[in-house]
Amino acid sequence: MTMPEEATNTMRALKGLENGNPSVRLQAALAVGTDPDPGSVGRLIARCAVEPEFYVREMLTWALTRHEASMTVPLLVDEVRAGSAQARSQALHTLSKIGDRQAWPVITPALLADADDEVARSAWRAAVVLVPEGERHALAVLLAAQLGRGGRETQLSLSRSLIALGEVMVPALGAATTDPDPRVRTHAAATERLWRDPDAGFEFAVEEAKRIHALGGAGRKEP
Repeated sequence: MTMPEEATNTMRALKGLENGNPSVRLQAALAVGTDPDPGSVGRLIARCAVEPEFYVREMLTWALTRHEASMTVPLLVDEVRAGSAQARSQALHTLSKIGDRQAWPVITPALLADADDEVARSAWRAAVVLVPEGERHALAVLLAAQLGRGGRETQLSLSRSLIALGEVMVPALGAATTDPDPRVRTHAAATERLWRDPDAGFEFAVEEAKRIHALGGAGRKEP
């Protein structure tokens, strides 16, 4: 019995996901996404967990978004709960691209505070996409609790996630500007500045926040 051409093409593309050449893997992910097949979902998710190249992972995510959410979301949620750090991060990234709010329950306080920065950053981005309207204030409080964490990329990612929530994050951000920890205060003030002036740039906002806190600590008024 001869296999249909579509099935043969899908099998060939899925095999290509394991090729040692990243360009071949990229083309394979593109092919799978171009002709979605429910049988491909598990293999795509499994490849996300081990794929070393960023641009190939992005294509894998795109391919997953081409499939029905009813097939992808439950498996991605399972990956967030039980996968490796890369698997969890990429699954969260993919969930944010799919945007199905049925995945919201996987965004727990523990996940938002995950010790792995990449997982936490992906969780923050997914959270602001998936959060139900009635949970936005609580999410802002949980995100604000992470202010001061990590290096530039992590802090900028958190600032962007808070800003994406809009006005609802203002009280939590304001409270953080008086935190005893200077890193938290500076990050909160920089986020506030970036929210009010998106063109300022994160580094400028951080330096400006440090300057204002230094002047305030010296008992001087800002000119």
